[in-house]
Amino acid sequence: MTLPKMTEWQMRYDGWDPQQQPLREALCTLGNGYFATRGAFEGAKANSIHYPGTYLTGGFNRRKSRVAGRDIENEDLVNLPNWLCMNFKPEDGKWLDFDEVEWIKFEQLLNVKEGIFTQTLHFRDPDGRETKLVSSRIVHMTKFHGAAIEWQLTPINWSGQIVVRSAIDGTVQNAGVARYRDLENQHLEILAMGQHAQDSLYLHSRTNQSHMSIAQAIRTKVYNDQKQVETKRTLRQRLGYIGEDIAFECQQGRTVRVEKIASLYTCRDRAICEPLLEAKKAATIAGTFEQLLTGHKRKWRKIWLRCDIELFEGDVNDVEAQFVLRAHIFHLLQTTSYNTIDLDAGVPARGLHGEAYRGHIFWDELFIFPFLNMRIPQLTRSLLLYRYRRLQEARLAAKEAGYRGAMYPWQSGSNGREESQVVHLNPRSGNWVEDNTYKQRHINAAIAYNTWQYYQVTNDLEFMLFAGSKMILNIALFWASIATYNEQRDRYEIHGIVGPDEFHTSYPDSDEPGLRNNAYTNVMAAWCLKTGLKVFDILPTGRRQEFLEMLGIDKEKDLKLWEQISKKMFVPFHDGDIISQFEGYEKLKEFDWKGYEQKYGDIQRLDRILESEGDSVNRYKAGKQADVLMLFYLFSSTQIVEMFNDMGYEFTPESIPRNIEYYRDRTSHGSTLSGIVHSWVLARSQRARSWDLFRGALMSDIADIQGGTTSEGIHLGAMAGTVDLVQRGYTGLETRDDVLWLSPSLPDELYEIKQRLHYRGHWIIVNINHKKLTVSLEESCCAPIKIGFCGEVVELCQGQSKEFDYDCPHRDSRIV
Repeated sequence: MTLPKMTEWQMRYDGWDPQQQPLREALCTLGNGYFATRGAFEGAKANSIHYPGTYLTGGFNRRKSRVAGRDIENEDLVNLPNWLCMNFKPEDGKWLDFDEVEWIKFEQLLNVKEGIFTQTLHFRDPDGRETKLVSSRIVHMTKFHGAAIEWQLTPINWSGQIVVRSAIDGTVQNAGVARYRDLENQHLEILAMGQHAQDSLYLHSRTNQSHMSIAQAIRTKVYNDQKQVETKRTLRQRLGYIGEDIAFECQQGRTVRVEKIASLYTCRDRAICEPLLEAKKAATIAGTFEQLLTGHKRKWRKIWLRCDIELFEGDVNDVEAQFVLRAHIFHLLQTTSYNTIDLDAGVPARGLHGEAYRGHIFWDELFIFPFLNMRIPQLTRSLLLYRYRRLQEARLAAKEAGYRGAMYPWQSGSNGREESQVVHLNPRSGNWVEDNTYKQRHINAAIAYNTWQYYQVTNDLEFMLFAGSKMILNIALFWASIATYNEQRDRYEIHGIVGPDEFHTSYPDSDEPGLRNNAYTNVMAAWCLKTGLKVFDILPTGRRQEFLEMLGIDKEKDLKLWEQISKKMFVPFHDGDIISQFEGYEKLKEFDWKGYEQKYGDIQRLDRILESEGDSVNRYKAGKQADVLMLFYLFSSTQIVEMFNDMGYEFTPESIPRNIEYYRDRTSHGSTLSGIVHSWVLARSQRARSWDLFRGALMSDIADIQGGTTSEGIHLGAMAGTVDLVQRGYTGLETRDDVLWLSPSLPDELYEIKQRLHYRGHWIIVNINHKKLTVSLEESCCAPIKIGFCGEVVELCQGQSKEFDYDCPHRDSRIV
């Protein structure tokens, strides 16, 4: 794997490498929170090397397929008609084909500071003609229905007529993931297409099940310097495809510019008359590429002012970590941005960068929201409303399963039904295998946790009164109804579920899916019940009574039960203070890690390896990713000890490192999230090891450590997790009891962190190094806030700053 060359704000790939192209296209995706387009060359067609996909936030469609003898309905994030389509040829030559030219220079440059993707193609064709093409592309961050391409085309050693083809291709399918290709993947039907101006074309399509109308328009112009060139245009169309061949004269050594402006609307957009009308209008009135670029760059400057995190490492010449961290922020903000706030949208686990996981929404919000909470809290609010709007579907799912409250799906899409696959293909064995990971009921705890953390950061009582409280209380009702009382233990238990590990979905030799008493799930259920009780404390009396009546909660019976379960939840242990991942975990066989590593090399997806051997990972103490350790990721040691003590278990801070070591040796890290969690939990005790894991997690997508998965879509939760490791993990940032706590613990390799945070209406500049911590509040009109450090809590007003000396925080801290 050849890594790109990096500066603090850019990465550059040199040389044409067909093997790496799918990865490059995913990592060079451009988006604006409304739609995104992969970084394929404009002239590329979907094949084993290129995949020019475009995806709309919330753009789902369902299709039925015959799989393993049964009918299966899957919901996919739809690959929209390809607006990129551009190619060129000399009048008597062939269209540019990467396989038929001699490359003099091939370069791909991603500029994350300004949101620009540039490709430089310098080549010699079979007839000896030497040509240079510089392609620049944006997906506009302000005018979020628009995108633009500029070609700078220079004939180096020839003159003559050139033909540029510009088109929209509506014949695309969802074919970006090899293991899905045997399933139904045709999601679009064409409604209309044509030419609506001399230089403009349109294509109107619709998804064939969800009936979402999609309108796209393009405008293509040719310039010599600043003057528009006279051209001859020939319309090219076939079923689902509309384009035009644009012919014009060019001179040796003289650069001509070709601009393609695109617009995209759907029937779900607000403040429109009709999507095709709006798309045509937008393409017609859009400015030039240069004008659009100016506004786009201005918006990115504002975004980075709020969202950048500066790293100062011991080796000041090492810019790799700085760039990759910024690239992760960049891809997060392309998937979900200010433009997403008005949309009914969740956060796809693989971004808008490909078709892996079918664009579904999982629990990755748990890793994504902390960054958004402290930067763009109104965006977190909007994304939480995606869950709130699907509360009724979650309540229906709980009722059908025999429970009260709300049971959210492990995989969510358009309307909040369970979208998890019933069977999945093991590409190693070719077998279709039953998939019971939908039993990950801990998704409920993640939604409650995210809601409560948003409230802690923002103090948004209005949101809690109309949405947040309702979600948390419904989730508490679910946990109280799924928990069963064990008289012998005098404890409450939860059966038939799957934990975050995902490898273990049943007991060895059992046909019944699910496990008993997954420790993470049980502890989080207890936390949800206690938080539900806290919610009632913050509700006004009238609103509290409304919720009791609306949800059918008995104030005496139900609330007393919640408190009882939260204090008597069963948590399995073995070998003293080792928290068992689930009941019976200690009876499983130890796994031969060394032997399998020698045999297979990469054993991250151990479940697939064992299934191909006729074995099952359910038989072994071998996890895909952090499970028990998620508790130490979400809560501080003080909170963990308090939670276990409240449940009647003796658990000390000294027990945490022993649990970390135990599970570290039994995890394959088959998920990119796993390295994030392990790095986080080691941040205090083993800072050097934590930094190594952090650097590994940073490179997980850019180096494609999972061997081809990134090309199908980035791992957005892992990207956001690395950012949050810097934002909160190494700074010890925690919001608790109306106080913003800081407890820095920087690795030796990281000298300083500078960032701006948004907390309860204030913008706060936080500078942390190995000697001191400085907190400065910008001017605002908001109420004073409380900052906590080493047991000291002080109140700061707008315009004030505070400096803490680590050696003597109480005596030497001072307010300026």
